Formats: sequence, C-alpha cells, structure tokens
Amino acid sequence: MTFTYSARSRAIEPFHVMALLQRANELEAAGRDVIHLEIGEPDFNTAEPIIQAGQAALASGQTRYTAARGLPALREAIAGFYASRYGLDISPERIMITPGGSGALLLTSALLVDPGKHWLLADPGYPCNRHFLRLVEGNAQLVPVGPEVNYQLTADLVARYWDQDSVGALVASPANPTGTVLSREELADLSTALRERGGHLVVDEIYHGLTYGMDASSVLEVDNDAFVLNSFSKYFGMTGWRLGWLVAPESAIPELEKLAQNIYISAPTLSQHAALACFEADTLAIFEQRRAEFARRRDYLLPALRALGFKIEVEPQGAFYLYADISGFGGDAFDFCRHILETEYVAITPGIDFGRSRAGQHVRFAYTQSVPRLEQAVARIARGLATWQAQHAI
Repeated sequence: MTFTYSARSRAIEPFHVMALLQRANELEAAGRDVIHLEIGEPDFNTAEPIIQAGQAALASGQTRYTAARGLPALREAIAGFYASRYGLDISPERIMITPGGSGALLLTSALLVDPGKHWLLADPGYPCNRHFLRLVEGNAQLVPVGPEVNYQLTADLVARYWDQDSVGALVASPANPTGTVLSREELADLSTALRERGGHLVVDEIYHGLTYGMDASSVLEVDNDAFVLNSFSKYFGMTGWRLGWLVAPESAIPELEKLAQNIYISAPTLSQHAALACFEADTLAIFEQRRAEFARRRDYLLPALRALGFKIEVEPQGAFYLYADISGFGGDAFDFCRHILETEYVAITPGIDFGRSRAGQHVRFAYTQSVPRLEQAVARIARGLATWQAQHAI
C-alpha cells in the first residue's frame, strides 16, 4: 500500500552525513579503525558529579513530571550562572527548561513565526534551524555569508535581506559549523537593526563556554528582549541527557509554557536533577579542564590542515569545528568525504549539511578526538588527499 505523507515532512532534509556515518559503522563492523571527526558530540563522558546526582535522584524516586517550566531549583541555578559568568541579573521566571536545545528552538519557532513568515539565517549554519521553521510552516531566508563577515549575519545584511515576510533573525555565537563568535558590539548592532524593523533577535548560545583565548558575550548583555537558546550538551557534556534551556522576555513565558505543556509536558526529570550538579565549583573546574583540552586540539588541527592545503580563512574562536574550503583540490565535497572515509577511514562532514552557499566546496572537521588520534587522522588525510588530487588534477 502506498501512503501519502505531509509536504512538511517531505520538505525537511535528512542529515547527509548520516549516510557517511552508516558507512563508517559498516567499516567498523568489518574491523576497520575509523576516526570520527564528523559528529558534533564531545568525546568526554558525562562528568562524574552529574552522574552521581542523577543516580541519587533515581534512587530517591525523582521520576515524575516536573512543571513545564522546569525545576525551580534548576532555573535558579541557571540564573545564578548568568550572574557569576556574565554579571547579568536574569530572573528565574524568564527561564524555561527544555528537552535539549532543540526543545528551546521548537518553542521559539512556534511562538514567533506564523505560516509563510521567515527568519534570516546565516548560510552556512546549523541545518535544524531552517527545518524547525519549516515544521511550524514558516521559512528560512538563507543569507550567504563568508569569511569577509566572519561567517555571521551583520546589521548591513539584515538591512539588505529584510522584506515584508521577515519577522526576525537567528544567529549562533559560537557558530556551527564555523566556530566564529559575535562580539558584544556586533550583537548590539544586530539588536538595533532588528528593533528598527520590529523584528525579534534569537541567539543560539549553545557553545558558550567553549571559546578559546576569550569569553563570548551573551546577547542579554545588550538586548534584554532577545531570545536565548542554550543547552547542557556541549560545554556541560550532557548530550544524551537531552536537556537545554530558553531565556525569553517575561511577557512571553505564559505563551511558551502553554506550548511546552502541549508539545512535551516537561523536560526529563532525572536530567534536570542531575544538571543541578553542573554549577558546583568542582564540576565547573572539570568543564574548564575540558575547554583547555579542546583548545589544544584546535591549536594542533588548524595549522596541520592548513599545511595540507585546506583553506581555513577565519580562525575559529569557539565550538569544536573547523570549516574548510577544499575548492583547491577539485571535485565535490561529498565525494571528497566519501573518498577519505573509504580509503583512509576518517569520517568528516560535507558542507551540504549546512546550507547552500558554496556547500559543495566545504567540509567540516569536529575536533572531538584526542590529539594523538587527530595526529593519526591528519596522516591518513594526507595520504587520501594525494590519491584524490591524482584523480582530480586541476
């Protein structure tokens, strides 16, 4: 029997890297040693204090729903984190606990975007951003960005691409896949450009904490009405716990709470209790040690790839990605990724997963492996690059 599925579902694209991941898994099952540089997941296990807090919560029977906004104690802890990390006085009443950063994005999209309306998004950017907009019958206006603007939306680009169907802009700082960061001044300029047009500013701060040689500014330092998406997955290392948060204007909270009640009831209870341990001094020290390790990895991999001929014009200041231009090597990025995987057993992500702008000429490396493992990967990529260039001489 043939079924007809929604146009919405058909319009949402899969992650193209999943085909490569499936092949990588097949190669591993056949005994090959695959180095995974494709998935945006830290290689560290959840920190022990968080595990212990989760176990204690389970043992004490903390298995029922929480309120849709989340545990009051966790919202208060996050508010305290904003005070200590950014010097900001954020009321816990403005904080929604969500099932991952994705839950925060879904709530914000559903709240702010009517059918046929759109946000401006940088291209390249995280693919789920545009797909969530399609899910709520909105659209993404992809704005091509390159190294000349640090791969970020600017106030000038907002002015150029804004039209009658625009209702806001979503930016990420640090960004996936480029690792670039918006300065306090750039965030302020974006805020002004959107306020002048009656638009909302939504900022993905999921990679905050994972910056190197500097600390990222929160948009809440310059715009108290901005919507902020964040997550316990990256800096806090709780990927599988599926926990995030949203900071919103207080006037928006009743509407967001109503949406949360209907969409997912509440974020995972055990995860919320476990996350309380994230803000203890000893746990934060673990995260800072891991941040230093990511910095070492970046500082090895960036010059190593440039020495092989990968064009990385902007040094990433955050996250754990390098977005590299391979146009000098010839051929298509997806085919290049497949070649490196099949011949040298290193998995990387093709640019097509991140948008349309020169996607076929870019690949993303995630430095979520140890430095010795990255050294192995670079040696393999060098061999694979030689065979690729022999086939694609330009």
